[in-house]
Amino acid sequence: KRLYKHCLVFFILPVIGQSAKSKRPKEPGENKIKPINKKVKPKTPKMKERESADSSLKSQSILTQVMDKGHFQKLAATLSLAAGQSIELRCKGSNVTWNYPSYLDTFKDSRLSIKQFDRYSQLILANSTAADTGEYSCWLQLCNGNKCRKDETKTGSTYIFFTDKEELFVPTPSYFEIVYLNPDKPAVIPCRVTTPSAKVTLHREFPAEEIEIDGTDIIYDAKKGFVFQHSTPDHKGIVYCKAESQGAPQISIKYHLLYVEVPKGPPSTTIAVSSSRAGLSDRVHVVCTVLGEPDVDVNFRWQYPGQESKRPVIIQNSWRLINRGIGHTTRISRSVLLIEDFEDVDVGNYVCIAQNLQGETTVATKVELK
Repeated sequence: KRLYKHCLVFFILPVIGQSAKSKRPKEPGENKIKPINKKVKPKTPKMKERESADSSLKSQSILTQVMDKGHFQKLAATLSLAAGQSIELRCKGSNVTWNYPSYLDTFKDSRLSIKQFDRYSQLILANSTAADTGEYSCWLQLCNGNKCRKDETKTGSTYIFFTDKEELFVPTPSYFEIVYLNPDKPAVIPCRVTTPSAKVTLHREFPAEEIEIDGTDIIYDAKKGFVFQHSTPDHKGIVYCKAESQGAPQISIKYHLLYVEVPKGPPSTTIAVSSSRAGLSDRVHVVCTVLGEPDVDVNFRWQYPGQESKRPVIIQNSWRLINRGIGHTTRISRSVLLIEDFEDVDVGNYVCIAQNLQGETTVATKVELK
């Protein structure tokens, strides 16, 4: 009876609820009964995984950090290390360009080493300091002959905080800096910190007060400093930053905020000569002057009569800031071409070409023989 009972169950259960229309030849193993308590892990479709991987290729970073025992770690947008540590970064590629805090180049710091290998480039920074805090990035160069361009799909970047309790602010080579406030672009007070969790406030020297940070017109970014989104003449003056992090507060250097309002465009250039008629052996100087924005550099080029014959002349370039009304500052850039002893070959046109980021302006004057 037991045998008959079990056999009956075996044949009846598979056909319960089966419609007549669904009858078909059974495949091998089709009617096997699965245990009810068996756990089945849900399978993620492989196609979706592949699609998500392909979509991230454009933003895939080629920058990694070398850890102990040859292990590698992909870098996040920010990284915090204690000052004094050494760090090794690698960038995949056979032709890699690096970007790092500019002062390391300015002072030709021997702690920084960059080497290019067949498949990657290596950057090593030894005995780090708080001043090394900043952005470290790399990218692959695509070259065709002598012309190279940045491969936007193969880049890597991270901002490294080298924390130091004694140096909450990133050290600077000066004790006083000028910040220009333009009405049509943001201005940055670069009091950056070495500890991202530090609480930073902005203060005016006179009248002594803390400046309110509303998060809209004025915001704080640990990687940049305080950012004035819309500068006005009311913001000018001398300010400083204060930082606190598990200890006594620290004060930054002072920043002199100057409000600027000058026309944008190619250099506003004038030219003048000491005398339009010169005698032999006279001392003649031609002056090219540009009025412009305080933080916009101007480059000068000269064309003069004795240039092809390599006539010896002295060219001196300089610039300075002047105040034009209350709170308005302008930069005067000047180039002087000097001839010690005027000769026949020096007779003719003197052309000055002044250039900035917006374009160039050409002015000329003529010097004749008496």
